[in-house]
Amino acid sequence: MMERSADLARNRPGDAVLKRLVELEPNTVKRLFARWSRNRDVRSWASGLVGERFTGRRLARLGAQWKVLHAVQWASGSDIDHLAVGPAGVFAINSKRHKGKEIWYGDRAITVNRVPTRHIAISQGEAQRIARVLSRHCGFSVPVRPVIAVVHATKLTVKNAAPPVLVVEAVDLPRRLAGMSPVLSADQVARIYEVARDARTWTRG
Repeated sequence: MMERSADLARNRPGDAVLKRLVELEPNTVKRLFARWSRNRDVRSWASGLVGERFTGRRLARLGAQWKVLHAVQWASGSDIDHLAVGPAGVFAINSKRHKGKEIWYGDRAITVNRVPTRHIAISQGEAQRIARVLSRHCGFSVPVRPVIAVVHATKLTVKNAAPPVLVVEAVDLPRRLAGMSPVLSADQVARIYEVARDARTWTRG
């Protein structure tokens, strides 16, 4: 039986980011204004927190057939921003807040204001790792699709008809995920979620 402390369903969007932000800025009052801090690291984590909370609110709009986890931590201390499990499959969602910037996604890379990033490669690697862990613990193959949820960008351009990573504005997440063709049965969704919500799954992975 899973202990209450091991149940990741209790996590809130951005919990892992908030933990790091508290370490960087212990002062509660100053943390309220962290997005305007003189410390670049504090600003970056504060912006990330806004993005993950925004994405989490959008994912909460998925129907009852969907199960969503947030801030799923690996033994290394890194975390999966959001993990959505539903009829359309399993999605590893990485929230990226690029306020006021233009995002362009070609075949293999994302640029932010024309500056290349490693968002695609990182998301693909994370999804593959999650798939291995879930498949091992579930006892059947669990494909995982990587998703990048773009938050507060001025413009998002996707130049790929069938991208390996789904790059979508966070506001559109519920519609995009719910609109996909079903690939999992209700029993499979329940089993995957049961495994995924147990923190011990990830510390052993």
